[in-house]
Amino acid sequence: MTDYQSGFGNAFESEALPGALPVGRNSPQRCAYGLYAEQLSGSPFTAPRAHNERSWLYRIRPSVAHSGRFTAVATGPGSPTEGVAHWRSAPDDAPPVPIAQMRWNALPIPDETTTFVTGVRTISTGGDVGTRTGFACSVYCITSSMVDSSFYNGDAEMLFVLETGKVRFWTEFGIIDAQPAEIVVIPRGVKLRVEVPDGPARGYLCENYGGSFTLPERGPIGANCLANSRDFLTPVAAYEDRDVPTTLYVKWGGALWQTELDHSPLDVVAWHGNYAPYKYDMRRFSPVGPVLFDHADPSIFTVLTSLSETPGTANVDFVCFPERWMVAEDTFRPPWYHMNVMSEFMGLVHGVYDAKPDGFVPGGFSLHNGMMPHGPDAQAFEAASTATLKPVKQENTLAFMFETRFPQRVTRYAADVVQRQLDYSDCWSGLTKRFDPSRP
Repeated sequence: MTDYQSGFGNAFESEALPGALPVGRNSPQRCAYGLYAEQLSGSPFTAPRAHNERSWLYRIRPSVAHSGRFTAVATGPGSPTEGVAHWRSAPDDAPPVPIAQMRWNALPIPDETTTFVTGVRTISTGGDVGTRTGFACSVYCITSSMVDSSFYNGDAEMLFVLETGKVRFWTEFGIIDAQPAEIVVIPRGVKLRVEVPDGPARGYLCENYGGSFTLPERGPIGANCLANSRDFLTPVAAYEDRDVPTTLYVKWGGALWQTELDHSPLDVVAWHGNYAPYKYDMRRFSPVGPVLFDHADPSIFTVLTSLSETPGTANVDFVCFPERWMVAEDTFRPPWYHMNVMSEFMGLVHGVYDAKPDGFVPGGFSLHNGMMPHGPDAQAFEAASTATLKPVKQENTLAFMFETRFPQRVTRYAADVVQRQLDYSDCWSGLTKRFDPSRP
């Protein structure tokens, strides 16, 4: 069983060998065991204490020894890494797709071998990776573990949402074993190897170019509910001392690069700090909701937020919709019809989403861009308008949303893939005129 440390944003410390962590000095003249001291900073040095992110790593070789001559990863037809051509960054050069509400069926697990590096398919992007604003929303389909290779993302913090299959994230900070319904967050610059120990895996990936994800303020909700700090789990130190040829892949500047090493870079023996990967089980989210009337805004389901320079306006919000009770009276309970300045990328981990009982399937996803109207389909509207308003528990459901202030540009891959539901807008065709001035 993998060990973890509990809490969010804590100053953790962990050592795989006794005495590997120095006492009272971050960078002693000589580190124990002949290790090198190295600081990994996720924020500017002068960031306020509450937002200052950094960890000290005590490793067998410093990261500068991992930096050989980088070359661009091949994307041409027939190359082993051809699939990386579908991993895109903002601003993407795809031609504009006519504005519309969009939805896709689940992408099939491929027959060919795909690792994490070759198995990412970007659906939408927004902002600009060069200015560290915005995001990219993708789906990953992995059939094979990375072997003698590692990766780090120099552009973005990565948030994985697991939908099918277990995934092992062997990071510099230790091992994270995750399963469907859990999320895993890997900070920018953290090296890792992605493995699928029990077979193929599929899920969603948000690359966050902006400020690190943090817990939202609870405001009048107070001290409890939503995502609780204690449910976020950070790994304990584990290291590899392997002198074997290893390929290091790096995503930087919107492109994928590679270099060859003679050792594994996952060689951190001890570490301490508050900049580290973590996982969270969405089934532990404690939702709040209306108990008399009105349908509360979806912001009450926010798990994590990446703040922007505009107060109350997120670079990216991560929102989940778990099992919960619906109890409001004389209220339309599903999400109401809506046009929103924010744009919404949604996915379904399992079960049924109440506003879209048909067509929105596990592993599928939808995109409602800023100022594009959306809401319940005709079937959901009719059922919600005539239902007996007694307390009802939403069961067998787990959906999520990446919500952002940026318009989302659809990639060429997503626009042309056969899983795109070109008839999606027909789900509202049954919303016929009901107005009758003679019937109040």
